[in-house]
Amino acid sequence: MANPLITANPNVMMGKPVIAGTRITVELILEKLAAGEPVEQILRAHPHVTEEGIRAAIQYALDVLRSDVIYPLEPVAG
Repeated sequence: MANPLITANPNVMMGKPVIAGTRITVELILEKLAAGEPVEQILRAHPHVTEEGIRAAIQYALDVLRSDVIYPLEPVAG
């Protein structure tokens, strides 16, 4: 499902999905959250990002993982 808070443009951050109106990639948000950085700290570090934008980044990642393509975590033997 498309979310207007997440955009991708080949002229911005090499086409990676970003929070709309920023150059903050979904990837960066996920890296920070995975490292244990609190949402409040992300918001302070990136004043143009909103809590809604962070939620949209997480939802975008979930939607991508729900796609029909499955990526194995380990090489398949055979």
